[in-house]
Amino acid sequence: MNKFLSKLKTIWGNRWVKFGVVSVIYLLWFVVWTGNLWLLLGLVVIYDIYISKTMYRLFWRKHKERKRTNKTYRKTSEWVEAILFATVVATLIRIFVFEMYVIPTPSMEKSMLVGDYLCVSKTAYGPRIPNTPISMPLVHNTMPFSQTKKSFVEWIKWPYHRLKGFGNVKRNDPVVFNFPEGDTVSLAYPSDSYYNALRQYQRRYGDRRGRQMLMDEGIVVRPVDKRENYVKRAVGLPGDTIFIEHSEMWINGQPQADIPGKQYNYTVVTNGTPVNPDVFEDMGVAKDDIHYDAANYAYVELPLTAENARRMRSMGNVTAIIKREGEGADPDIFPQSENYPWNVDNFGPLWIPSKGSTVDLTVENLPLYRRIIETYEGNKLEIKDGRIYINGTPADKYTFVMDYYFMMGDNRHNSLDSRYWGFVPEDHIVGKPSFVWMSLDKDKSFPANIRWNRIFSKVK
Repeated sequence: MNKFLSKLKTIWGNRWVKFGVVSVIYLLWFVVWTGNLWLLLGLVVIYDIYISKTMYRLFWRKHKERKRTNKTYRKTSEWVEAILFATVVATLIRIFVFEMYVIPTPSMEKSMLVGDYLCVSKTAYGPRIPNTPISMPLVHNTMPFSQTKKSFVEWIKWPYHRLKGFGNVKRNDPVVFNFPEGDTVSLAYPSDSYYNALRQYQRRYGDRRGRQMLMDEGIVVRPVDKRENYVKRAVGLPGDTIFIEHSEMWINGQPQADIPGKQYNYTVVTNGTPVNPDVFEDMGVAKDDIHYDAANYAYVELPLTAENARRMRSMGNVTAIIKREGEGADPDIFPQSENYPWNVDNFGPLWIPSKGSTVDLTVENLPLYRRIIETYEGNKLEIKDGRIYINGTPADKYTFVMDYYFMMGDNRHNSLDSRYWGFVPEDHIVGKPSFVWMSLDKDKSFPANIRWNRIFSKVK
């Protein structure tokens, strides 16, 4: 064994062997996997490190000599080298392997809770090559301690390219993705959809004045990979037809498979005696979701799973429990058109575009696909004299370049999802939540706020 290890050490000591092994790893990972031939230039750097050593003679030899003779320089450079190495490794892991994400809203309760810290796998569906490769490491779209200062520059922009992953998005998968309407962000309402804010302004002040007022408050434009991250469930896949009736979803004519923990909002009427707060805590209802109307002895907009709704019906002081259902047309519901008078509980039928499929275009159905054609797939679209023009050419059909998905939250009445902003393009898909590595309850103080039963639990 010692002889073998000694021989192996001798072989590895050969600079050409080192160069060959490192080059093969580099080629497989950074060139073949990414498909970017420009990265072949990295072989020049590897050759210099192990064979020619030009940079060593010009710089590193002096650097090493100074480290040997100057204690202050040695300590400083060791810290700098360690920080640079850790930053590079962490950045590569964040791009190619996994990323951490925290649940900020209750849209996925009870599957995922506010305060869950998720490990999101980039390899599940294949990691994306960044659209904006020049950016501040380990931050998303703004610099630390700023809501407006960009953390990236757009001198170099790479087109969408996804590396090979372990699989594809499956129906009902929880998915992390970039917010599709996050291409434009209002500085006045950075956490809201710019397009939703624009509709509100235009209803109040008129089309032109409302748009100008919002513009005057300041907006920023973001590339795909720098838009906010959302997490929802992929209820509709490319080519599916979805339909929601009385809050129940149908996919391709079949009822949606049961999702444990799915919630709806209810009005719970009591005989005048409030429900014990311990009951709500046991059911996992957050304090922010408990709204008691003392005048009518009722809890309003109370999010409950089917099991919790049955439990409340059995309580002696509960006299009625009524599930909320939207009525009439909601102007904020996709595609925000009078031709489609839908709401959150009665929606569709809606066909989800798939790559390579062709749809007949009319002025009536254009609201469904306009954002895809213009924004996601980068075409110029106009309507002249009742005819549709794409890139200056009359068009009565359109063939889609990408696959699209329909995302919804499990907390059906407390989720801003595809019912409001439509389809999610494939180039917006970030990854799949794998497990919860930490979970903190915002309604409790440390250490009682740690949800020990959720740590390292699998996301379903």
